[in-house]
Amino acid sequence: MARVTLESVARHASVSTQTVSNVINAPHRVRPETLARVQAAIKELNYRPNQASRTLRTRRSRLIGARIEPPRDGVNGAVLAQFLQSLTARTQEAGYRIVVFTATDDDHECSLYEQLLDDHDLDAFVLHATHTGDRRTAWLTERRVPFVTFGRPWGAESAGAGRHGWVDVDGAQGTLAATRHLIGAGHQRIAFIGWPDDLEVGDDRRSGWASLLAVSGIHAPAGYDAGVPDGLDTGREAAAAMLDLPTPPTAIVCASDSLALGAWTEITARGLRPGADVAVVGFDDSPTAGVVGLSSVAQPYDEAAAACLRMLQELLAAPEKPPSPPAPILLPPRLVVRASG
Repeated sequence: MARVTLESVARHASVSTQTVSNVINAPHRVRPETLARVQAAIKELNYRPNQASRTLRTRRSRLIGARIEPPRDGVNGAVLAQFLQSLTARTQEAGYRIVVFTATDDDHECSLYEQLLDDHDLDAFVLHATHTGDRRTAWLTERRVPFVTFGRPWGAESAGAGRHGWVDVDGAQGTLAATRHLIGAGHQRIAFIGWPDDLEVGDDRRSGWASLLAVSGIHAPAGYDAGVPDGLDTGREAAAAMLDLPTPPTAIVCASDSLALGAWTEITARGLRPGADVAVVGFDDSPTAGVVGLSSVAQPYDEAAAACLRMLQELLAAPEKPPSPPAPILLPPRLVVRASG
């Protein structure tokens, strides 16, 4: 059987070979209807570009680096895994491969960037867990290494938010939606379990809860706002302190599913029913949330991964003259209501 070539795909889709090349290497340059037609032809003919010749021609390894997190409580690791799984699938469809690594902090991660670039000639990186004073973005920017972040710039970096491409999920809108749902269900005593004040993502998620209570005229008394390290045990301890208050909350919004599952454990340990006696809503819609019936805010991981890849392809398409940083994308989350509230 004759090998399927670029020319074969072009004839099948009634386009030029350059158009097929653009679909593979720079799909953002191709009109949507043409892109769909060529992608259908590639799939139908089972065309696989010759990686070796492509690397020589484009001087690209088509390798993208991404850090993975060690497992912690069985919930948080699964959350990031959903994004990385979507990113891996999306990049694979586009003819790229993900190279994963672990790092203990920013300095360690930057040293690994240098090693990966020297040893494997990676094309780009996808970063996550952005934070104030993020050394990684400065390191990559100074060396003109293409990258995007799943997470927006924070702190002083936010003033230069257009300096690099980023995709994020609107955490404030997520907790606002959860709080609105609880108010609609008749709750007036709604507490929040989040992270310490120095964690920007946690502040963002807390703000949605706080802002809606304020405009709704609902007061959150002392003890209704807890900031603790993420985890099942800390979530349970925070919920216990709230339920011991003279006027305990009837609903609790949490900054993560780990915290929410900890609160769930404390509620049930007291003989109360999550949802019926005390409502609880998490954030991230982890697989565990679906199993136990925990209401949670779902992040659009596949959409975020696709957006990150599009941004990288735009950057990689013009290596000699990098384009302006892609416009940032802030994606809306979705509230998934289950038995817990």
